[in-house]
Amino acid sequence: MSDTSPHVRIVEVGARDGLQNEKTLLPAAVKIALIDRLSSTGLTTIEATSFVSPKWVPQLADAAEVFRGIRKVPGVSYPVLVPNAQGYARAREVGATEVAIFTAASEAFNRKNINASIDESIDRFVPVIEQARSDGVQVRGYVSTVLGCPYQGEVPVREVVRVAKRLYDLGCYEVSLGDTIGVGTPSKARAMLQAVAKEVPMRALAVHFHDTYGQALANILACLEEGVRVVDSAVSGTGGCPYAKGATGNVASEDVVYMLHGMGITTGIDLDLLIATGAWLSAQLHQETASRVTRARTAS
Repeated sequence: MSDTSPHVRIVEVGARDGLQNEKTLLPAAVKIALIDRLSSTGLTTIEATSFVSPKWVPQLADAAEVFRGIRKVPGVSYPVLVPNAQGYARAREVGATEVAIFTAASEAFNRKNINASIDESIDRFVPVIEQARSDGVQVRGYVSTVLGCPYQGEVPVREVVRVAKRLYDLGCYEVSLGDTIGVGTPSKARAMLQAVAKEVPMRALAVHFHDTYGQALANILACLEEGVRVVDSAVSGTGGCPYAKGATGNVASEDVVYMLHGMGITTGIDLDLLIATGAWLSAQLHQETASRVTRARTAS
């Protein structure tokens, strides 16, 4: 590692990116309890929910209720995903002070995901970013499919660089580079990050790996060695992208923190509390699934 006493900030995405692709729909009260538990672990960034249309992501239809219900801990940010100006307005109505926007480096993925080209998707976010700047709201950007696409296969690195730079230049304080289907390997992850870092400052970059082929931790390590200091992860390894068939869950926050602490890297996170939260969430998902099966059998 290049720093003598490095610190890595974990962006916990389990309550949004994790739960949005779980087949089990958890009640709002459980989501609120999850975020409150995460807030007690020492995490400083917890993505709370998404203000996309409930038609497309029914798992997060209770976004307003959840955001209003969580305990806002001083020093912890609770960003929410917004797809457009309408989603931004809904987020602001409940008091969100940080939002995240998203696009992909793959034209095919964007078409399948949001029925727009890359440039069209970014154009939709320009008024969101402008309004956020006026409101004093921070904007984080996501770039999906940076190492592969389920529809077009290989994604040119130049497209990843172009899209990341565009989001940064528009005003995103941080750009998260996502391996949506988990096909990356350390050498490819390193090369992609090096290319992007030539156009976007490393301090403004984060990495977001899914663990489809068990490569997530290795990919994160390769990117840490290049100087990245922000890592997205999901407690208990929940989730995956609903528009990327075959993609397994996000890398587990517990695994990432264990690795970092074992390397002498600080995170400010209490690993035992994080592990306990992951076990609690797994139990909630199992319990809700069992209840759903019971209800279905009773109804039949």
